[in-house]
Amino acid sequence: MHLGYNTNGLAHHSLPAAIELLAELGYRSVAITLDHCALNPYGENLQRELRETAALLEKHNFRSVVETGARYLLDPRTKHEPTLVTADEGGRLRRIDFLKRAIDVAAELHSDCVSLWSGVVRHSAGRDQARAHLAGGLRRVLDYAEQREVTIGFEPEPGMLIDTMASFDELLQHVDSSRLGLTLDVGHLHCLGETPIAGAIRQWGDRLVNVHIEDMRTGVHEHLKFGEGEMDFPPIIAALAEVGYDGGLHVELSRHSHDGPRAAKQAYKFLAPLLADS
Repeated sequence: MHLGYNTNGLAHHSLPAAIELLAELGYRSVAITLDHCALNPYGENLQRELRETAALLEKHNFRSVVETGARYLLDPRTKHEPTLVTADEGGRLRRIDFLKRAIDVAAELHSDCVSLWSGVVRHSAGRDQARAHLAGGLRRVLDYAEQREVTIGFEPEPGMLIDTMASFDELLQHVDSSRLGLTLDVGHLHCLGETPIAGAIRQWGDRLVNVHIEDMRTGVHEHLKFGEGEMDFPPIIAALAEVGYDGGLHVELSRHSHDGPRAAKQAYKFLAPLLADS
């Protein structure tokens, strides 16, 4: 495993500054949330920024993943919209275009995967129609990922159409590909009562391409610093080691950018000994 950090928790840093900070702290992987100030795929300077980022990753021997959960990159007024389950076809096509651009970024950086989720169902058409939209869009994304030889990590997310491991399993009955892996957020499992977490890791170990980690409380989708929630982490780390997971273990504290350097330091101090013992 390679201990990493998600840049959505360092939103007030430039991407180069964030990578340098994480390297100084001891991290060895970075989850890059594409955003206005972090490899904006619509930005005029993207190619230069990609070259600089690739050089930084090589300098520090960093692994990386590309995350697509920016809050207001596509729509400045509505969080995370549009998505693959948006009612408007034009909106869904815009999300597909964004995900293809994210795949291009991952290909340039040789990232482990592009991580994505389904989206929140905000219309009245129902889950079946939303699932059909998701399946159709995801197939197009996976076809493009195959062309670029990039892996997709699908993340079940509380409150979205695909929220639990059961709903992810159901999705696989409609869409599957050798390019479709799993981004597993262990805090989400605890939040939704999908425990023991170690058992879920063992069940889905062959599909894992990206792991998010933070503390959390049952029934409350709030990413917390370690020690502020209810979770027991040694069995989680042990299970990841048991299944042979060799990707990034990315701390996700997206609401802590105001205290980013200290939060990242505290997280490293908490997790590094657990990884050393695994």
